[in-house]
Parts: sequence; C-alpha cells; structure tokens
Amino acid sequence: MKRTPAPKVVAVTGAARGIGLATAQAFAARGASVAIGDLDLDLAKQSAARLPGAAIALPLDVTDPDSFAAFLGDADAQLGPIDVLVNNAGVMLTGDFLDEKHTTAEKMIAINLGGVITGAQLAARMFMKRGGGHIVNVASMAGAAGFPGVATYCGTKFGVVGFTLALREELAPNGVRVSAVLPGIVHTELSAGLRLSPIIERFGSVEPEDIAHAVVRTVQRDRALTYAPGRLGLALRTANAIPERSRRALHRWLHTERLYLNVDQATRDAYHARANGADDAG
Repeated sequence: MKRTPAPKVVAVTGAARGIGLATAQAFAARGASVAIGDLDLDLAKQSAARLPGAAIALPLDVTDPDSFAAFLGDADAQLGPIDVLVNNAGVMLTGDFLDEKHTTAEKMIAINLGGVITGAQLAARMFMKRGGGHIVNVASMAGAAGFPGVATYCGTKFGVVGFTLALREELAPNGVRVSAVLPGIVHTELSAGLRLSPIIERFGSVEPEDIAHAVVRTVQRDRALTYAPGRLGLALRTANAIPERSRRALHRWLHTERLYLNVDQATRDAYHARANGADDAG
C-alpha cells in the first residue's frame, strides 16, 4: 500500500490530555510541528511544553466557528501550512436516556458532531486552496454499534462516521482526504467508572497511545475507517450481522448489555462535572 508523505504540521483538537495529547505526541515524535487546541489553555500549554520539536497551545472552543477559525489560522501562521487536522474533541455523558436533560444531549451533539463538521469545513477550505490535506475524525465504535446508556452519544458518533464517508467521496476529486478512527474502550477519563468484565478489559480496551498510532497509520495509509483495536471492530461488525436475538444473547454472555449503565456513579459524576465545562475528549 502506497504511503503518503509524513505531515509537517498537524492540528489536534481537545489535545490537552487523553487521546488528543497522545496523538499530538505521536506526530511530534515523527518530526511534525503540532498545534494543541483546547478550552483548558493552561493545561494545553503544559502539555505542549513536554512535546519535542515545535509545539504550541492555542485556545479552542469547537462549538464556536469563530474560535475554530482562529485556532486554525493561528496554527497556520505560527507553524506553517497545516497538513492534517485531527478532530478529536468530544464528551461522553452516560445515563438512562429517559432521564437525560435536553442540555446534556445538546452538548454532546454540539461538540461531538457539530465540532467535527465545523472543523472539517474550515480545514477543507484551507486544503482546497493548497491542493491537499487530511482530515481525521475521531469517532468511536459506538458509531458502529448501539449501546444502552449512551444513546445520544452513539447517535453523534454514528453521525461522525456517516459524515466522514460522505465527505471523503465529495472531497476526493480535490485531493482532500477524510478518514475516521473508531476507538474501542480507551483508558482515559472519558471511560472512567465503567465496570468492565475481564474478557472485555482484555479484548476490547486500549490505551490512548494505541489510538494515536491508529491515527498516524490512517494518515500514512489513507484509510477511510480504522478500528482500534481491530479485533474489537471485527467482533462488532460480526455481531451486527447476526440476528438480533442471538446478538442480545451474546451481549448478555459478554456482560456488555448494560456496559454504560452498570458504572461507578461517583466516578462518572466527577467526569460529568468536568465535561460539562469542557470540550476535550478523553
């Protein structure tokens, strides 16, 4: 498979911690200059200071088009033409759907899907003028299968996957590449408090660095969709292909039918408290 040239400048949203920071580190380790965008500018500056090479921290609210445009413009002005935008910022607010507040749903839709659409449009306009660039959207395996307790979150991530596939076809003639990475259960604050069965912990959980490497590989190989870990992606796609009754029995056997409802609520509440004032993905 032909590989694309290594990017020189990469912009990552929600990159002060978690998957975003690991992704920034992975690109920086390969010689790229990196712009870290985050609402928590102080933490973003601390994170950028630890990266090798040229790395800057910039304020970013992905729900505000003006803020997003300023982030990309400042990154371009300080580091040079952006080659890759990684739309990573996201939140996962868990709980029973019937108890979910309208503001909670609005927040996830605005950040997880709206922020991706805004960032992609702004970056695509920049890339079109230069004849190329790559947009990588961090989705989720919740964008390929539905799970109780995260119905709205799943809806936003299904949206990101569909948006990615459609935009990839639309922009391909112009040399702009669009991809999505679908993580499984990542050991970050976003998934804190989930009570995973031993088999799911062993089979489906990964570290932020694993997702970062998946993002780098996606850029290198220009893949439309990358599942991380690949084994879990294959299992989910296989499960989706079997009859519903059998699929539900499989989830019961794996103890995943209430994965996002059987949680340590105090831990989830602590994450929700921070996430309700931030836009950074775990």
